[in-house]
Amino acid sequence: MRELWVPGQAGPHDDFVERLHRQIERFTERVGADRATVEIELVDGARFALAAISPEPGFGFVTIAPHPDDEREAPAELIVPLGSIRRIELDRAEDRRARFGFSLPEPPAGAEARA
Repeated sequence: MRELWVPGQAGPHDDFVERLHRQIERFTERVGADRATVEIELVDGARFALAAISPEPGFGFVTIAPHPDDEREAPAELIVPLGSIRRIELDRAEDRRARFGFSLPEPPAGAEARA
Protein backbone atom coordinates (compact mmCIF):
# COMPACT_ATOMS: atom_id res chain seq x y z
CA MET A 1 0.00 0.00 0.00
CA ARG A 2 1.34 3.44 -0.91
CA GLU A 3 1.51 6.13 1.73
CA LEU A 4 -0.61 9.22 1.32
CA TRP A 5 1.57 12.26 0.67
CA VAL A 6 0.19 15.52 1.98
CA PRO A 7 2.07 18.65 0.92
CA GLY A 8 3.25 20.96 3.64
CA GLN A 9 5.34 20.73 6.71
CA ALA A 10 4.37 18.61 9.66
CA GLY A 11 4.80 20.27 12.99
CA PRO A 12 3.23 21.47 16.19
CA HIS A 13 0.47 23.60 14.64
CA ASP A 14 -1.33 23.95 17.97
CA ASP A 15 1.84 25.41 19.46
CA PHE A 16 2.34 27.82 16.55
CA VAL A 17 -1.22 29.16 16.74
CA GLU A 18 -1.12 29.36 20.55
CA ARG A 19 2.16 31.31 20.41
CA LEU A 20 0.75 33.61 17.72
CA HIS A 21 -2.29 34.33 19.92
CA ARG A 22 0.03 35.11 22.85
CA GLN A 23 2.11 37.42 20.66
CA ILE A 24 -1.02 39.30 19.56
CA GLU A 25 -2.09 39.63 23.19
CA ARG A 26 1.38 40.92 24.22
CA PHE A 27 1.32 43.38 21.33
CA THR A 28 -2.05 44.87 22.34
CA GLU A 29 -0.88 45.19 25.96
CA ARG A 30 2.44 46.78 24.94
CA VAL A 31 0.87 49.43 22.68
CA GLY A 32 -2.06 50.04 25.05
CA ALA A 33 -4.72 49.06 22.52
CA ASP A 34 -8.00 47.30 23.18
CA ARG A 35 -7.73 45.31 19.96
CA ALA A 36 -5.23 44.62 17.22
CA THR A 37 -5.59 44.21 13.50
CA VAL A 38 -3.88 41.13 12.14
CA GLU A 39 -3.06 40.98 8.45
CA ILE A 40 -1.54 37.98 6.79
CA GLU A 41 0.35 37.89 3.52
CA LEU A 42 0.81 34.65 1.63
CA VAL A 43 3.74 33.86 -0.66
CA ASP A 44 1.54 34.45 -3.72
CA GLY A 45 1.01 38.05 -2.56
CA ALA A 46 -2.58 37.59 -1.35
CA ARG A 47 -3.32 39.62 1.78
CA PHE A 48 -6.16 39.18 4.25
CA ALA A 49 -7.34 40.97 7.39
CA LEU A 50 -7.82 38.07 9.79
CA ALA A 51 -10.71 37.42 12.12
CA ALA A 52 -9.19 34.13 13.36
CA ILE A 53 -6.59 31.42 12.74
CA SER A 54 -6.86 27.74 13.70
CA PRO A 55 -4.25 24.95 13.80
CA GLU A 56 -6.68 22.61 12.06
CA PRO A 57 -6.50 20.45 10.00
CA GLY A 58 -2.77 20.09 10.77
CA PHE A 59 -0.47 17.96 8.60
CA GLY A 60 1.27 21.13 7.41
CA PHE A 61 -1.91 23.22 7.12
CA VAL A 62 -3.71 25.89 9.17
CA THR A 63 -7.13 27.46 8.66
CA ILE A 64 -7.37 31.22 8.35
CA ALA A 65 -10.65 33.11 8.52
CA PRO A 66 -10.52 36.46 6.72
CA HIS A 67 -12.49 39.21 8.40
CA PRO A 68 -16.01 39.28 6.91
CA ASP A 69 -15.91 43.08 6.59
CA ASP A 70 -12.71 43.00 4.54
CA GLU A 71 -13.51 44.67 1.22
CA ARG A 72 -11.21 42.30 -0.64
CA GLU A 73 -12.95 39.30 -2.13
CA ALA A 74 -12.21 36.25 0.00
CA PRO A 75 -13.89 33.02 1.06
CA ALA A 76 -15.13 32.57 4.63
CA GLU A 77 -12.13 30.33 5.43
CA LEU A 78 -8.94 29.24 3.70
CA ILE A 79 -6.89 26.18 4.52
CA VAL A 80 -3.30 27.01 3.62
CA PRO A 81 0.09 25.34 4.04
CA LEU A 82 1.84 26.83 7.05
CA GLY A 83 4.85 27.40 4.82
CA SER A 84 2.79 29.64 2.50
CA ILE A 85 2.64 32.41 5.10
CA ARG A 86 5.12 35.12 4.11
CA ARG A 87 4.39 37.53 6.94
CA ILE A 88 1.91 38.47 9.66
CA GLU A 89 1.43 42.16 10.49
CA LEU A 90 0.09 43.43 13.80
CA ASP A 91 -1.23 46.96 14.25
CA ARG A 92 -3.61 48.89 16.47
CA ALA A 93 -7.28 48.45 15.56
CA GLU A 94 -8.10 52.10 15.01
CA ASP A 95 -8.77 54.60 12.25
CA ARG A 96 -10.17 53.12 9.03
CA ARG A 97 -9.34 49.53 10.04
CA ALA A 98 -11.08 49.55 13.43
CA ARG A 99 -13.75 47.19 12.17
CA PHE A 100 -11.09 44.49 11.60
CA GLY A 101 -10.20 43.70 15.20
CA PHE A 102 -8.84 40.20 15.79
CA SER A 103 -10.60 38.19 18.50
CA LEU A 104 -8.39 36.00 20.66
CA PRO A 105 -9.92 32.72 21.81
CA GLU A 106 -11.38 32.69 25.30
CA PRO A 107 -9.20 30.86 27.84
CA PRO A 108 -10.69 27.68 29.28
CA ALA A 109 -12.65 28.14 32.51
CA GLY A 110 -10.32 28.18 35.49
CA ALA A 111 -7.19 28.63 33.38
CA GLU A 112 -4.73 31.27 34.52
CA ALA A 113 -3.28 33.74 32.01
CA ARG A 114 0.24 32.92 30.88
CA ALA A 115 2.97 35.46 31.35
